[in-house]
Amino acid sequence: MTATPLNLRGLKCPLPALRVRKALKGAASGTLLLVECTDPMAAIDIPNLMRETGDAIEESRSDGDLLVFHIRKAPA
Repeated sequence: MTATPLNLRGLKCPLPALRVRKALKGAASGTLLLVECTDPMAAIDIPNLMRETGDAIEESRSDGDLLVFHIRKAPA
């Protein structure tokens, strides 16, 4: 399955988490989202969102001000 990029650079809290939630809602099971954001609060908000939704962060890293998350949509 291919990865879906989600560029959330420049968006401020709570928009990155809300956009990830919307993308996951419309995604098929097993879809991989490659999320890039610059809001430091996303480091807290996105993992909390994953606990709520049951989806998984397969990788997270920071590269300077850029936060990158690889999120896998959970099976239905």
